[in-house]
Amino acid sequence: MRKLRIVFMGTPEFAVNTLAQLIENNYKVVGVITAPDRPAGRGRKIQESVVKTFAVKKGLQILQPTNLKSEVFLKTLADLKPNLQIIVAFRMLPKVVWNLPEYGTFNLHASLLPQYRGAAPINWAIMNGETETGVTTFFIDDKIDTGEIILQETVPITEKDTAGSLHDKLMQFGADLVLTTVQHIEKDDVQTQQQKESKDLKSAYKIYKDTCKIDWQKPIHEIYNHIRGLSPYPGAWTSLKNGSNNLLLKIYNATIEKSSHDFEIGMIIATKSEIKIAVAEGYVNLLEIQLPGKRKMKSKEVLNGFKLEKTAQVL
Repeated sequence: MRKLRIVFMGTPEFAVNTLAQLIENNYKVVGVITAPDRPAGRGRKIQESVVKTFAVKKGLQILQPTNLKSEVFLKTLADLKPNLQIIVAFRMLPKVVWNLPEYGTFNLHASLLPQYRGAAPINWAIMNGETETGVTTFFIDDKIDTGEIILQETVPITEKDTAGSLHDKLMQFGADLVLTTVQHIEKDDVQTQQQKESKDLKSAYKIYKDTCKIDWQKPIHEIYNHIRGLSPYPGAWTSLKNGSNNLLLKIYNATIEKSSHDFEIGMIIATKSEIKIAVAEGYVNLLEIQLPGKRKMKSKEVLNGFKLEKTAQVL
């Protein structure tokens, strides 16, 4: 059995479960690399990553480099004498870093590679209406998410899954897959396979504000997938024309109702308890929304204090 000295790299909540699994299974984590502390929120208070918070509680050595190629960082990293590095939701590494450990550097990716390479695989899988996705461990090479695959686990996507619920499922499956991968590396019985390139590969490129805008002309299921694939973050949005006001409306939860009607696409049909938007094949029933400067609320709550004009529509 190999004696592993692991350096773990990660920043968001998605990475914490994996680090916890390694600690709980008594693996020697000689260092944790995470993002520098940054100001966040309305008060711009300095906040540390959730990975750092966890690592501090466990008494682990923490590095927060701003430059992954700096001589000081590279020397500090080398002094830890890692023979394995594990990456979960961190930034792209220079070769001088990922090529350092004897047993390699592997990454956990939240898709079934080679599908959905890129920054937002969870969002895009739902937005594209996939019925399954998964998690992959692979050895890092000099391109993005293209290295040799170690292990994969398939995870179903239900019709009610959001990016948030799928994130939580993949977080747990991913932590288990990383642990199994480490066990194989420890036993020196890893078998890898090269990723197969094809014309049918879908990308998971970074999501921008314009990406999140809802196109109400699209088929009803595509609109529904768009909303749930961006919930709870960053949130699908639309322009709400209410009388003389144009407001940015975020939509976090909705259901769909297929039926015929004579309303113009984008027209809002509101009662005392619900808000529906007319689309080509029926209605999108808004369940949870957010108006500018307000908190996220159920549509019924919004209707108690916000007047929708009879001519209100989304654009």
